[in-house]
Amino acid sequence: MKFYVIHTLVRCCCLLGLISLFPLGTLAQIVIDPADTDVNVPKQVTVNAIFFVGNEKTRKSIISREMDITEGITYEWEEFVAMVNADQKKIYNLLLFNTVDVKPYFVAENQVEVLVTVTERWYILPSVIFTLADRNFSEWWINQDRDFSRVNYGLKLDHNNVGGRNEKLRLVGQLGFTQAFDIQYSKPYIDKKQLHGLSARFNYFTNKTIAVRSRDNRQVFYTNENEEVLRRSMNALLSYSYRGSYYNFHSAALGYHQSMIHEDVLVQNPRYFSDIGTRLTYFFASYNYRHDKRDNNAYATDGEYLSLGVNKYGLFSRDNINETEFTLIANRYLPLGGKFHLASGLSASAFLSPRQPYTLVRGVGYRPDFIRGYEVNVIEGQQLVVHKNSLRFELIDVAFDISAYMPIDEFAVFPFKAYFSANFDHGYVNDRNRLPENLRLTNRYLYGYGVGLDLVTLYDTVIRFEYSINNQGMGNFFINMKAPF
Repeated sequence: MKFYVIHTLVRCCCLLGLISLFPLGTLAQIVIDPADTDVNVPKQVTVNAIFFVGNEKTRKSIISREMDITEGITYEWEEFVAMVNADQKKIYNLLLFNTVDVKPYFVAENQVEVLVTVTERWYILPSVIFTLADRNFSEWWINQDRDFSRVNYGLKLDHNNVGGRNEKLRLVGQLGFTQAFDIQYSKPYIDKKQLHGLSARFNYFTNKTIAVRSRDNRQVFYTNENEEVLRRSMNALLSYSYRGSYYNFHSAALGYHQSMIHEDVLVQNPRYFSDIGTRLTYFFASYNYRHDKRDNNAYATDGEYLSLGVNKYGLFSRDNINETEFTLIANRYLPLGGKFHLASGLSASAFLSPRQPYTLVRGVGYRPDFIRGYEVNVIEGQQLVVHKNSLRFELIDVAFDISAYMPIDEFAVFPFKAYFSANFDHGYVNDRNRLPENLRLTNRYLYGYGVGLDLVTLYDTVIRFEYSINNQGMGNFFINMKAPF
């Protein structure tokens, strides 16, 4: 165990200078790094107090909500060490801070005071939208011939910590391939006990080019001769969430959807809206249970994630459809020792009816269901199961202090991690209609394998470079901008 001794009042003031943490009699203290165990430790410790440093904008209650450690409670030492590590991960997964450090300071033989030190992120992020409209980079590069007309551009404003209460606000104004307006607001806690939350969203978008069907397991896009708007869609959604424990979340949503399409779309696909004409309207409801115990939400190396959901499309007799969908995501992240870890993820979904409007079609190629090696394909059906696996080795884990060149404190540290990955994914899509134009890949076992380089950097940005080969013998180089699962 390493002991860090604060020898003088001057050094203590430098470390803790913005607030008064300890009584004058406790300024010289021993700080214990709980990861070390090479000297004797007490069997039990009592937490006298918990202090917070660095949360200039974020309210103390938002941070303390993530902590199991409680003032005035006596813990077994090993239990206490585990809680320190777990609380540090939970606070980081708020995605409000660049760094989080939770340390106990011994003020007596069996008594500690816990110091939580955070460095806040930049919460108000105006940005320019310049993104591809396609499912992934490989789809755009290979299937769409690097067509720059398939780019979305516009302005986006994110406020990720409204009022310091971890409330999220997003405003989007977008032109280009998809013209859209989107507003979202979420309040994680509406009660003093911080159990219940609400969120709302409204969006409206139009498209002059849309996918009207798939053929040979690839999307077929259509634009009419006059380049008229082919689809107009509107969604309104209100969600309620309940968080009874640290790792378990329940959410229920109620919403309304409306889509209208140009008559030319029905020429291309008469069943685009399942034989109900050019207008699709319905109310929908959903329920989701989520268990999230990952060490890092953006790119996990330890822990587990489970999501179970049911979606009902069409609640009333006047609604145009009556569909029920079940979804499952189950991921496990297992450290193997040294710098190795294994990530394994299962995803599945199922519709009860044999055919859905094309706007609800699911399959491999649509997130979160994909098989590496099939990035340029869509394998559509009513039921699917996919199992993804990655064996990863940590190549680099560094953080650069660039404060001499960056005057904004929230960007003064530039983290950089790199992982080598060996990947194997497999799965199956059941198309109950057995559409002949897509039989090459539906209703059969699929798999893909390869290697990759994963980069994780500032604000948990993930970039993946992968070469994969599928069981059709086709290999390609792919670039992806999110963690695979």
